[in-house]
Amino acid sequence: MKIDLPKLPYAPDALMPAISPLTIEKHYGVHTRNYINTLNELKAGTEFDDMGLDEIVRKSDGKLFNNASQAWNHLFYFFQFSPDGIKEPSGKLREAIDAQFGSLDEFKKKFEDAGKTLFGSGWVWLADDAEGKLFILQGKNAENPMTKDLRPIMTFDVWEHAYYIDYFNRRDEYLHRLWDILDWNVIENRYAV
Repeated sequence: MKIDLPKLPYAPDALMPAISPLTIEKHYGVHTRNYINTLNELKAGTEFDDMGLDEIVRKSDGKLFNNASQAWNHLFYFFQFSPDGIKEPSGKLREAIDAQFGSLDEFKKKFEDAGKTLFGSGWVWLADDAEGKLFILQGKNAENPMTKDLRPIMTFDVWEHAYYIDYFNRRDEYLHRLWDILDWNVIENRYAV
């Protein structure tokens, strides 16, 4: 089963000024496509060939895992944004954020701090467990919370290719600007418990 790069639900310039069309072109159009193409090559003719992307991430290791997880992580990342999405969480997710982190502002600060302090390349995640308890996690390289039996809800990419074109080495500014394009409706639907 070949995995394809899906079309984004917004135009390349729709996320400006947080993310530029050139970053979309390079980060999604080149990096994400390369992970998917390499994944398709690596899994061809193996026991993973007929598995869905989630299952490959959970069951693979080595180079196959790295490409499968990076493909999964990037799709998850890009499909949580919208130029006109909901700007704050509500319902059960908002209640959980307020209860566990004190407030939405405090959660955002802790999430950004996790992204700023991750040494090297990787991801910062919001994930939950089977009871709906929330966790902020740092993931090095291609790490994904699914491998720890947690459900990913939201992620910010902290590999340099995610922000260098627009922000150079200002990772903290990049992380802060992503809240402007995050669609909390998507995140709430991922959290639905």
